[in-house]
Amino acid sequence: MAASHDRLVLEPHFTGQLRADAIEAPGTRQVRSAHFSRVAPTRVSAPELLAWTADLASSLGLPTDPSADPGLAALLAGQELFPGSAPYAMCYGGHQFGHWAGQLGDGRAINLGERRDANGVLQTLQLKGAGPTPYSRSADGWAVLRSSIREFLCSEAMFHLGVPTTRALSLVHTGDAVLRDMFYDGNARHEPGAVVCRVAPSFVRFGNFEIFAARNEVAPMRELADYVIREHFAHLLPASGTLSNSTYLAWFREVCERTAQMLVHWSRVGFVHGVMNTDNMSILGLTIDYGPYGWLEDYDPSWTPNTTDAGGRRYAFGNQAQIGLWNLLKLANAILPLVEDVEALQEALGFFSEIYDRGWETMMAAKLGLGSWVESTDSALTAEWLQILGLAETDWTLVHRRLAQVPIAGGDFESDLATLAPAYYRSEQCTPAYRERLKTWLAAYRQRLRADDRSSAERRQAMDRVNPKYVLRNYLAQLAIDAAEQGDRVPIERLQALLRDPYGEQPDQESYAARRPDWARNRAGCSMLSCSS
Repeated sequence: MAASHDRLVLEPHFTGQLRADAIEAPGTRQVRSAHFSRVAPTRVSAPELLAWTADLASSLGLPTDPSADPGLAALLAGQELFPGSAPYAMCYGGHQFGHWAGQLGDGRAINLGERRDANGVLQTLQLKGAGPTPYSRSADGWAVLRSSIREFLCSEAMFHLGVPTTRALSLVHTGDAVLRDMFYDGNARHEPGAVVCRVAPSFVRFGNFEIFAARNEVAPMRELADYVIREHFAHLLPASGTLSNSTYLAWFREVCERTAQMLVHWSRVGFVHGVMNTDNMSILGLTIDYGPYGWLEDYDPSWTPNTTDAGGRRYAFGNQAQIGLWNLLKLANAILPLVEDVEALQEALGFFSEIYDRGWETMMAAKLGLGSWVESTDSALTAEWLQILGLAETDWTLVHRRLAQVPIAGGDFESDLATLAPAYYRSEQCTPAYRERLKTWLAAYRQRLRADDRSSAERRQAMDRVNPKYVLRNYLAQLAIDAAEQGDRVPIERLQALLRDPYGEQPDQESYAARRPDWARNRAGCSMLSCSS
């Protein structure tokens, strides 16, 4: 009997339609006038499957129970290849921390090929951490277990939160050690290696277009744009089938729209990407590349989870929309030879701002339980709420979940404060002046709620649908990493199960909904992280 994975036959969509690197020999190099390089994953010592995403597997034609196919671990570590697989690494560049970095590319990501899922959507399977490629520069192409666990869990957490994202099919321990200097302080140590199989309709980034613009290679850039539009934006194709300047412009406008919508979702759930370089921006508006990300604990717009960004805070929570626009500007500059209309591209960038602003208002109205955004009252109400959240360390996730429990009728401030109390990290910060300001806001909030003519129960149900109870707080991920490094995979399984239902009550899992404990405030991996992985 054939193994179940034999039914998953991959197809060469990307490599079948775009330009290959003329050099196939191993070794890092500058790759010119090519979209990808053919590569092969490096063999590992002892692949072991640590985590599996059953619903995604089923959609791709793989078993929901991986034990039904013992050969999966080897395939998902790159030890063997799926039928039809033609592995490749993509060429791209990017702006990193605001500066052009030149060629970057898939330095440790190897795409295995494409396949249509159960819904007919094209999906790319990609191994992260499967060895060097021509784009690895001075790196080894591997990934360590800690970063791979974080990527696996967060990809799936974001998916179930309703945030546009790449997904993660599997997590495999390689059995090999990887040398990493986690804190960039000269104290490198060996860590267990791992490979994540990431899945997305496309892993093309803004930087895929920037590299061709930087080299004045317009023909391959046009070919890539045509491929992306035909495969992933087919609704934009003109009846004639011939792409024109207006097609490229319509495509860019949609990229702007999708990016804005993604960033609104990040704000809603309190997600901070940490490294929004243009090479980490998906052309499909998906959250991509889970590195030094973090979840907002106490509300602080200036907070960044990335130690490399601690000085400038370029990628802080409150800057993400501004950086999204800046990155889109770089993409617009790159594709100008295709659109040939500066004013139209500028108008599209303005469209991003309009979509983001409207989306943010709608999102904040929903977080506060308002039926819709009413500018005359809600702008000031929301601004004051955010000001109040910044006066005392207040948990972004918990405070909105608890706010839903404050009744519309009432006015007993002490009862209201007791309801919100689990969201405060430092109760002593609730000074008399703070209490008075919060009391005044709650009175205005109740008055606004009464205008919607909804019951407290209806409002709470609506708020609980957009305000998660469970998110992948960094300390929870770190506890799972600590356990996995000691051979215990149970915490990974528990978190994965928990995060499939982030909006549900799950009464037996209350401990996972608590605010970050004090011991995790400054511990490595529990607050800020480096890019080392």
